[in-house]
Amino acid sequence: MSLKNINTVLATAITLFVLYLGLSFILTPETSTPGVGLPDWPAGDGGGFLVMKGIREFAMGLVIAILLVTGHRRALGWVLLMEAVAPFGDMINVLAHHGSLAAAFGIHGLTSALIAITGLLILRETRKADKAPTPAPAAQAA
Repeated sequence: MSLKNINTVLATAITLFVLYLGLSFILTPETSTPGVGLPDWPAGDGGGFLVMKGIREFAMGLVIAILLVTGHRRALGWVLLMEAVAPFGDMINVLAHHGSLAAAFGIHGLTSALIAITGLLILRETRKADKAPTPAPAAQAA
């Protein structure tokens, strides 16, 4: 299996996971929340923040999906690196709120690492295309 095929499988899995995660927070935030590692359900009308998280996740998944489907692989690599920041931030948030260490590192930290590694692999795959030799200028007649 080529590097491009492996990268495509990884990017597709990330896309489907992020879209699923986003939809689950939008449609059923109360059942999705215990899995993120935060110790408490938000007080008051905090459920709206979870729907916002779902919308963020879903939008991130759409961006990845569009770049994947349209074949913009170099941009996909950069976007994946950028989007690895979101689960890293989630990990910091869980740690800052005395949440589950297992969820912080095992869910959010690993997700961030997987997304970043996939982005780096895609950038590595596309690096050769970026460095293709340019044709030499035609010799000028004197």
